[in-house]
Amino acid sequence: MSELRRIGSPPITVVLRRSAQARQLTLRVPFIGGDPVLTAPRRVADKAIDGFLMEREDWLRAALARTPQPVPIAEGTVIPVEGNLHKVQLSKRRGIAAAQGVLHAPLGNPGGALSAWLRGLARDRLATATVHYAAQLGVPSGKLTLRDPRSRWGSCTSDGNLMFSWRLIMAPMQVLDYVAAHEVAHLIEMNHSADFWTIVDRLKPGWQEQRTWLRTDGADLHRYRFDA
Repeated sequence: MSELRRIGSPPITVVLRRSAQARQLTLRVPFIGGDPVLTAPRRVADKAIDGFLMEREDWLRAALARTPQPVPIAEGTVIPVEGNLHKVQLSKRRGIAAAQGVLHAPLGNPGGALSAWLRGLARDRLATATVHYAAQLGVPSGKLTLRDPRSRWGSCTSDGNLMFSWRLIMAPMQVLDYVAAHEVAHLIEMNHSADFWTIVDRLKPGWQEQRTWLRTDGADLHRYRFDA
């Protein structure tokens, strides 16, 4: 069961969750927007919880200031597609049409329609890239799956199936290509050894720049919220 606590001025809302498994107080700031969450052992007194929050108020405000805020899909929202910024324009239509930096989306559920369109585009681009890189290595690529994970951009199973974040379609195309090459390289080396990186270097020379982009700018791709 969750409770709400407020500290400071202007007040910060904190979600308090008591847990039988918790051994100490832990404070977590969500990856993208939302209220901070304080997990506490069930028997910790309210006074101890309030004191804990007061001690960490400055840290909490700084952490919240660094946290990217969610971007809902609406009229005028600017969203990247293949690294190029597009403005959303709502109209009485069913699907998505992209033209001259504008994404024409339906009035009813623009986020749902746009995410479906982006997933389709991501599948096409990633399928083309993985087949291309697998052919260079002379190996078959397995089933391609798109998901929306927070902690990784792609993965490769031991039987050769590949998973990618569909949000890669919002990144520059060279970044998407790097992730495709990275996961295809795992079809040969299921590790991150020197041999693995030699394969990546062969498939995608200069990959370091793309990996740096993911580390510095990749989190922004998760700001966009496509739910209705």
